[in-house]
Amino acid sequence: MRDGFIKVAVASPTMKLADPVRNADEMIALARQANSEGVRLVAFPELSLTGYTCGDLFLQSCLLQSASTQLLRIAEETSNLNVVLVVGVPFQVADKLYNCAAVLCAGQVLGIVPKTNIPNYSEFYERRQFAPAPSGNCMVSLGDQQVLFGTKQIFCCREMPGFRIGVEICEDLWVPIPPSGALALAGANVIVNASASNETVGKASYRRSLVTGQSARLYCGYLYASASLGESSSDLVFAGHNMIAENGTLLAESALYKDGLTITELDLQRISHERMRVSSFVSDAASDFAQTFFSLPMEETKLTRTIDQHPFIPSDAQDRNGRCQDILSIQAHGLARRAEHTHCSSLVIGISGGLDSCLALLVAVRAMDLLHRPRTDVIAVTMPCFGTTSRTKSNAEEMCRELGVTFREVPITEAVRCHFRDIGHDEANHNVVYENTQARERTQVLMDIANAQNGLVVGTGDLSELALGWATYNGDHMSMYGVNASIPKTLVRHIVQYVADTSEPTLAAVLNDILDTPVSPELLPAQEDDIAQRTEDIVGPYDLHDFYLYYLVRFGFSPRKVYRLAVYAFDGVFAPEVILKWLKIFCRRFFNQQFKRNCLPDGPKVGSVSLSPRGDWRMPSDAFSTIWLQELEEITE
Repeated sequence: MRDGFIKVAVASPTMKLADPVRNADEMIALARQANSEGVRLVAFPELSLTGYTCGDLFLQSCLLQSASTQLLRIAEETSNLNVVLVVGVPFQVADKLYNCAAVLCAGQVLGIVPKTNIPNYSEFYERRQFAPAPSGNCMVSLGDQQVLFGTKQIFCCREMPGFRIGVEICEDLWVPIPPSGALALAGANVIVNASASNETVGKASYRRSLVTGQSARLYCGYLYASASLGESSSDLVFAGHNMIAENGTLLAESALYKDGLTITELDLQRISHERMRVSSFVSDAASDFAQTFFSLPMEETKLTRTIDQHPFIPSDAQDRNGRCQDILSIQAHGLARRAEHTHCSSLVIGISGGLDSCLALLVAVRAMDLLHRPRTDVIAVTMPCFGTTSRTKSNAEEMCRELGVTFREVPITEAVRCHFRDIGHDEANHNVVYENTQARERTQVLMDIANAQNGLVVGTGDLSELALGWATYNGDHMSMYGVNASIPKTLVRHIVQYVADTSEPTLAAVLNDILDTPVSPELLPAQEDDIAQRTEDIVGPYDLHDFYLYYLVRFGFSPRKVYRLAVYAFDGVFAPEVILKWLKIFCRRFFNQQFKRNCLPDGPKVGSVSLSPRGDWRMPSDAFSTIWLQELEEITE
């Protein structure tokens, strides 16, 4: 439960219709199994104590009494477990029968929630037996307990205030305004749906979209537990389609026609951050929802859920290709609109033979195509100097030839040496002056060519470089429109690979060689025409830095939690001490380099993370990283 993680499960017990004793045995066994695996919340299906398809047997007092008795038995026999159970049960109040879900913990029935929307169409005829939930809450007797009955209940953990459970039942999700909306606005961040949804062709897909969509709209964890094969097959078949979703992502899903537990972890801190970040998610502080409290021990939750090493990149190849195409379209249309608005005659790009300038050039070509202008209106400029290798220079020239753009070579070695003489810098001293002079000279060349050609300088720097401040201030840091500004380095690579895979062989060959070239600013002298300066040897692996960027900026996680996630995600790839080393460097550089981000040129946002000072990220340049680094120092103690 630390770091906001809570292990949860949905369960389809092997059920016997109209046999609450046998069904209670199964649920107790599953509850014990779940508890042994560290699960702290288990959701059972709709009417799971009796079965959903009992029909008019629900009007039999024998069945109702047995269900209530077995509900109390489940509470008693799981009283020593550290788990909250949500159990489907028919329950009579006064002269009405309700389709309910009871919430149990530590031997107590915490509350009983009746179903609000009672279906009575097609294969459903629940109104024959059940009444819809009353509008308010009331107290009811169950054995020797007084229990709150009603839909306006939220079940809250004392030890983990961020764990708040709301309950709805089956059809409640399928209506235009599900009760879970009000539950979420009243504070519930985990919604349990006890369901009995039968199988028909295509229904599983629609059901899945409902669950993931509701979890996205409500910024919540959503547990959907569905009845399985033990139900009557007279006219319907039930397959036990169990799902757990979080903020629009399906975390776990059972196979159809298979009983048992489906287990994963919810990240409640992630849910909380989304609700805090999105100003349109307005909680109703004056709601009339009752809060019922339960206790669970605080402990480490063993992670089993997938934590992707590359959170910016879809793991599915088809989704990844679609993402790359979408990003290229956003970039190209943004640049085309800017070119059209400024009435520029050309787009000017500095080409190094590296990944970032390669992507910027591919975008510029697409922008010209959109504007029905010749690709020769793109002026690609290579500016070789001390660190330029024949490989990168050749790749730059070949790519420009294949794309049909205007290519210019402007050597800057003598201009840089002249500047060294002007400021009294020793060329043998390869310090930051030596490096940055080259970067600023290149920017000056591009700006002046743009002035001469009525052009617009297209920036090439990416999001990862901006996060680390890995750019020369007023050098490659500056442009007139930065098309890569919200694309992390790991994603740049996949976009270029996508273009290579969909290009004719000659262009594909040069793009693939660019992909194989080590990332480098090429500002230090080459050693026998080999790149002497490898970026990831200096600032660290971009795989790690993009991971840190995603979780620190997008979700506001603490450095300790980011470290924990990284150790889990990169197990066997990077040692924990390596992960910690580069995380410290990331935090230090991220704070120290904010002044560069506060004066960025315009550029299109393409994903959920951007560091534009006009859009997603507003931060003072003189903020301190002290408490972030202190938290990381404690990890080594």
